[in-house]
Amino acid sequence: MPLKESEAIVLRTYPFRESDLLVTLFTRLEGKVRGVARAAKKSRRRFGGALEPLTYVKVAYEDRERQELTRLDACEVIESPLAQEVSYPRAIALGHVAELLDELLPDREANDAVFRLALSVLAQLRGQEFWLPITYFDLWMSRLMGYLPELSECLTCGRALNGSRAFFHALADGLMCPEHKRLASSEMSAESRNLAGQMLRAPLSTIEADASQKSGADLRKFLLQLLERNIDKKLVTRGMVEKLG
Repeated sequence: MPLKESEAIVLRTYPFRESDLLVTLFTRLEGKVRGVARAAKKSRRRFGGALEPLTYVKVAYEDRERQELTRLDACEVIESPLAQEVSYPRAIALGHVAELLDELLPDREANDAVFRLALSVLAQLRGQEFWLPITYFDLWMSRLMGYLPELSECLTCGRALNGSRAFFHALADGLMCPEHKRLASSEMSAESRNLAGQMLRAPLSTIEADASQKSGADLRKFLLQLLERNIDKKLVTRGMVEKLG
């Protein structure tokens, strides 16, 4: 079969056989693709630093008949997260983005909206600020995957929540008014709901908000509960993100 070429984001790599690497890529052409980089651990000439997680690359790969894994022929770095210092918080944030992409995206299904979202968030994660990019990414992944409920009305009665208190629960699919909140619910502040509305209307690079952990913390908790409930799996990076404060 002929070689395919695509922009891609490296999500994960694993040792495979003696000198190979098993690589998960989010390609612009075909969505999530899993392949083998032959002898990648022995020689760095063909791949260099292009297989580091969250590296934005141009990849050439070839599918083989009756083989699930594709063969990676070459990777060219377009943008690397290693071009800037990778602090511990930034490493956790990058890992969170990679985990969500890997867990939420099906194999071989192109999604240009998610690809553009990932690139925009990675661009904002080049510095030391990470709370707003993480929140923006979680919110938009929830929306693009079809999980995000209407945040302006009560899940139970449909009453508008504008100007009133709103609550959420780990087992509920949306927000609830004070009258219909469940036991052990958490409250989402009006500020966080306003922040969500702003994020859904504007590019991440244009949003001006408090960049501290406190800003949007309840929104992030709601989104992570929502994502975990829909994938029916605990996210490894959730606890790490929550401990960053």
